Amino acid sequence: MNKPVIAVRNLTKRYKGAGKAAVDSISFSVGEGEFFAFLGPNGAGKTTTISILTTTLSKTSGELHIAGFDVDTQARQVREEIGIIFQQPSLDENLSAEENIRFHACLYGMCGYRPSFKLMPQAYRKKVLELADMVGLADVLGKPVKKLSGGMQRKLEIIRSLIHTPRVLFLDEPTQGLDAVSRRGLWDYINTVRRQYGTTVFLTTHYIDEAENTDTVCVVNHGKIVFMNSPDEMKRNLLKQELIIDADDRQALKAELSALNLSITANGRIIVPFQGRTAQELIAQIKTPLSVLKIHDPSLEDAYVELLQKTESGNITGNAKCQI
Repeated sequence: MNKPVIAVRNLTKRYKGAGKAAVDSISFSVGEGEFFAFLGPNGAGKTTTISILTTTLSKTSGELHIAGFDVDTQARQVREEIGIIFQQPSLDENLSAEENIRFHACLYGMCGYRPSFKLMPQAYRKKVLELADMVGLADVLGKPVKKLSGGMQRKLEIIRSLIHTPRVLFLDEPTQGLDAVSRRGLWDYINTVRRQYGTTVFLTTHYIDEAENTDTVCVVNHGKIVFMNSPDEMKRNLLKQELIIDADDRQALKAELSALNLSITANGRIIVPFQGRTAQELIAQIKTPLSVLKIHDPSLEDAYVELLQKTESGNITGNAKCQI
């Protein structure tokens, strides 16, 4: 694994007067250039954790380092290494798109403030145009933010968060409120940024499908980690691939499956679990002509829902070795 750019050890946050910790002694690490998804239901501790990591909330106990800097004692250095796209838009709508970027760059000490884009240093202008071209905003940099669509404003927030070339990009529900086309476009741009700059991405989202292509999925519930591994491992551990089949002569099909000792579940349809075999191997064994043949490949969302159900029923405990 790459050297961790985010290292969290025994992080705990307990709010005053609360009966239990919002975040309860969690530990994880994120490698350089990794795409890391931090998932969980409302109230699970996601927002608290990301707020502590981005230096906007203090912890109760634990050790946190980002890019080698201590989040407690070196908060300024940490902030210089991170970019954030917040859940709620944080742009000044009365300024132009470029002015929003310019103020951000000056706050991060990239350069001194100048009253117009043309007077800004060449390195700044080059970086802005490069990023704007990447996300398709080069033609609207001079327009007021309030005249940009929601999708364009999200893209602008990407530029603003990347202008100082952060090593870690925190995405807190980045596509909330966007339509399907804008969501897909935004992810295309984020993935381009990852490839071009090697940026580490830390994602929180309620759209579980957005985590399908991440390197690691970390699921929290009731302040504890209940799973941490790859999306494929999560699906493999929690759900199984299945054949969904049927035939005009359903009774003959059921009899054949029974004779072959293939486990079936009939609930309006006939389901045959793979159980270590491939779809081709299963189909080759069936002689009854089929009228329905589908392969059900569980999604990450299917596995996520199953995981939370098992967590709530007590079948999975938190902060273990993430085994199911």
